[in-house]
Amino acid sequence: MMRDSFNRRLWVGCSVAAVVAVAGILAGCGSAPMVYPTAPPAPVARHVVVPAPIPSGPGGSLTQPRSRWVPVAWSELPGFGQDNLFEAWNAWLKSCEKPVAPMGALCGEVRRLSIADAQAQRDWMQARLQPYRVESAQGESTGLLTGYFEPQLEASRVPTATFTVPLYQPPLSLGQRKPWYTRQEIDTLPEAQAALQGRAIAYLADPIDALVLQIQGSGRLRIAQPDGSQRWIRVAYAGTNDQPYRSVGRWLLDQGLVRDASWPGIKTWLAQNPQRRQELLWSNPRMVFFKEEPLSDLDAAFGPKGAQGVALTPGRSIAVDPGSIPYGTPVWLVSSGPQVSLQRLVLAQDTGTAITGAIRADYFAGWGAEAADLAGRLRQPLQLWTFWPK
Repeated sequence: MMRDSFNRRLWVGCSVAAVVAVAGILAGCGSAPMVYPTAPPAPVARHVVVPAPIPSGPGGSLTQPRSRWVPVAWSELPGFGQDNLFEAWNAWLKSCEKPVAPMGALCGEVRRLSIADAQAQRDWMQARLQPYRVESAQGESTGLLTGYFEPQLEASRVPTATFTVPLYQPPLSLGQRKPWYTRQEIDTLPEAQAALQGRAIAYLADPIDALVLQIQGSGRLRIAQPDGSQRWIRVAYAGTNDQPYRSVGRWLLDQGLVRDASWPGIKTWLAQNPQRRQELLWSNPRMVFFKEEPLSDLDAAFGPKGAQGVALTPGRSIAVDPGSIPYGTPVWLVSSGPQVSLQRLVLAQDTGTAITGAIRADYFAGWGAEAADLAGRLRQPLQLWTFWPK
């Protein structure tokens, strides 16, 4: 999922209930003890994406383009014995839908362990994987955790007195003009409006909600149909106008208009200065275009697809810098701050324009108001450990 990241997440109970319920049912089934081989027992699944080999460094460390992985003992991982690993297994199974070598070779075992309890999963990880502390090239091991979410909004299929803000499909002329019109030009130039005629997927009530949706890269819409019926759809990223992304929070800070540039802080400023709303919106020239996707009951239990090409799992998927951590890598995430305390297994399944550096992650919180509030406030220290086949 391509998106423009901003300082934005914790587990949203209602959002992940379906996911946890499935994992809980599977965990209750039980299974015979497994014998863990010392080598992968099966060939890698077809269509596995093979990354460049990771060269070894001093002391058995592994070198990535933007990080260094230092081997550690399992005892170094804070809270590893307490995490409900089965809650993360749904995310791991999703990564196995688009397996990446060498982790893809373990997907058969990962699938069999989906019906095991957390202790059996923990024993398997310790038998088959080596943990590595993620460090920068300078040896730093503490970075930054932020959050993101999937907006959930009311919308209309046609413009009304309430729903006036369009969400567009890519214009047919998008590839013929680079960069395409800016956000301000789209709102004001007749030729830009003509190019978007008939390209609206749906209409929102609030232009700020539309901006948030574009920054996040996807969202859920409860659509009011022309016949009065309602249904849920997902709008997913389909392209941009190739204009640079400018943070509206940074615009406010640079002008000394706010001290809190979180989304709650931005919305508070807008409530006090509604006459400057258009000026704020136009400060970011980038416009994101969408495509419509159906939202089945199964799809609704997960988030949108991330950069790995698999659906994100609330509370168990993170966006990373792929130059530091390859997609599909299981990661031990530790972060403590005013918003949330986390010690848990997550999967690297997404990225974002602001997610760069060795120890950098964006935590997928889910969808809805609670996820949005956490994502808007989450900004705290982070430590990461990766797991790699022995």
